[in-house]
Amino acid sequence: MAIEHPPDLTVWAIPLYAALMAAELVVLHRRRRRIDRRDFWASLGMGAGSLLTINLVMGIVGWWWATLLWPHRIVDLGTGPLGWTVAILGWDLIYYWDHRISHEMRFFWASHVNHHSSREFNLSTALRQPWTAFQTAFFVGTLALVGVSPALIVMSGAINLIYQYWIHTEVVGRIGPLEAVLNSPSHHRVHHGSNPQYLDKNYGGIFIVWDRLFGTYEPEVEPVRYGLTKDIDSYNLWTIAFHEWHALARDVRATPRVADKVGRLWHGPGWEPRSAAVGEPVS
Repeated sequence: MAIEHPPDLTVWAIPLYAALMAAELVVLHRRRRRIDRRDFWASLGMGAGSLLTINLVMGIVGWWWATLLWPHRIVDLGTGPLGWTVAILGWDLIYYWDHRISHEMRFFWASHVNHHSSREFNLSTALRQPWTAFQTAFFVGTLALVGVSPALIVMSGAINLIYQYWIHTEVVGRIGPLEAVLNSPSHHRVHHGSNPQYLDKNYGGIFIVWDRLFGTYEPEVEPVRYGLTKDIDSYNLWTIAFHEWHALARDVRATPRVADKVGRLWHGPGWEPRSAAVGEPVS
């Protein structure tokens, strides 16, 4: 019996995205805060591209993978409160680790880096999504093995993504006691910071508790500098989406030792191999 694919909630949420973005622009205008229009439209362009890549292609692949694993589930958690709880929490926990390796391994950073390439931080930044983050669908699909139905996996992923939209703003300050549990604009501003103390922090999607639990939490203290440690200074969509893939390929080709070539992929974006003989960086 075929499993019915649920509706794509992220597409249904597009009117909500547009309404909130318009409201944010009004507030920023009243506060005499200007945004970079080129950056704004580049982020929207990246979002449109992600609808055709991640949402469409990887959505199909992820659905196929989850339905392939579903017959091998340990138990069926159903579609009641238990099923939804495991789906939401499980998705967010997997997202935390997926997000973390996307910062700590350069091969995955090559996909994720475009989301951090903006030196602006507003709701349009949330739409600056990767075009090649293929691994997420395979990671979260494994929830089917513990009894989360493919439909709940898909809908939980959409809810996770929709939640993260509103935290990409400077209009909202802090959210009080909820900051102890939920990801917030303050927490996520830190994540987008290129300040040394803010690098590779606050990976959570809906919940910040994973960062507190696994030692990657950092509060917002000093003003945040947005963007990359080495900005790309481009609004070209192809450059934004693929600049790090090109740089990674160039560095791998230029690295003589096979072990160091693998190291380029495995280690973080700032890693450089060292010569076994003299202990100096390999050019």
